Amino acid sequence: MTLRGAIVDLDGTVYRGGELLDGTREGIEAMRSAGLNLFFLSNNPIKDGDQYVRRLRNMGLEVAEGAASSAGAVTTDYLVDNHSDDRIFLIGHEGLRDQFLNANLSVTDDPTAAEVVVASWTPEFDFADMQDALDASDRDIAFYGTDPDRTFPLEKESFVPGSGAIIGSVASVMGTEPEKILGKPSDAALQAALDRLDVDPSECLVVGDRLDTDLRMGANAGMTTVLVLTGVSDRSDIADSDVDPDHVIEHLGEIDTVLDQG
Repeated sequence: MTLRGAIVDLDGTVYRGGELLDGTREGIEAMRSAGLNLFFLSNNPIKDGDQYVRRLRNMGLEVAEGAASSAGAVTTDYLVDNHSDDRIFLIGHEGLRDQFLNANLSVTDDPTAAEVVVASWTPEFDFADMQDALDASDRDIAFYGTDPDRTFPLEKESFVPGSGAIIGSVASVMGTEPEKILGKPSDAALQAALDRLDVDPSECLVVGDRLDTDLRMGANAGMTTVLVLTGVSDRSDIADSDVDPDHVIEHLGEIDTVLDQG
C-alpha cells in the first residue's frame, strides 16, 4: 500500500466541541512524517474551508492555506456551477447564508419566489421553517441538502440533531427527497478533496468517525478507510453496517499502526 494523501474528518475525529481530541497532534504529525498530504473535510456546513483552517490554527495545529473544506463550501460551489442565476431559499444557519452571499448567489427570504430550496443545520429550526418549505413546494423547485449527518457530536460524548434530521423534516413536508445531498459521502465532496490533494483514490486514506459518511465515501472510491472511535460510530455499529473499515483505531494518535502496514 503506497499512500500519498489523507482526507481527515474534523468533528469527532480531530476535535470535539472546542477541544482537540487525545492523540490528534501525534496522529497528524505521524501522517505528515510518512509523507502524506493532508486535507481536512467537515460535514459541518456553517463554516467554509478558510474558516476551518483558521480554527485549526487557533487550536495550535499547522495547517496550510486551502487544506480544508466543508459541506457548506461544497454546496456553495455546486450552486455556483448549477444555479448561479436562480433565487435560493435557505433553511439553515447564517454562516451558510454568508457563504452563499459571498459567492454572489441570489438568496431570497420569500419561499414562494424561490427556484431552489437548500435545507441544512440550524439550531433555530422550527414550525415556521416547515411552513416555508410547504409554501415553496407548491411549484416545480430544485431541492438540495448540505449533508446527511443525523446527529452532531458535542463535548462529553453528548449529541444534538444534525442537518440530516432537518433535511428529513423538510423533505417530509415538501413531499419529495432532495435531488442531491452534497456533503460526504457524495461524489461532489469526494471530488473536492481529490482535486486539492491531487492523488489517486488508491493512494489515499480517509479517516473519520462515521461509517455512513466518512468511511462510505472512502469505500466507494477505493480508498483505505480508517474508523476512529472518538465520535459517532463505535465497534458495535460495524456489524450492522455495509461499510467494513479497513482499520479501526481508538483515536487519531494510533494512526501509526495503519501507516506501519504501508
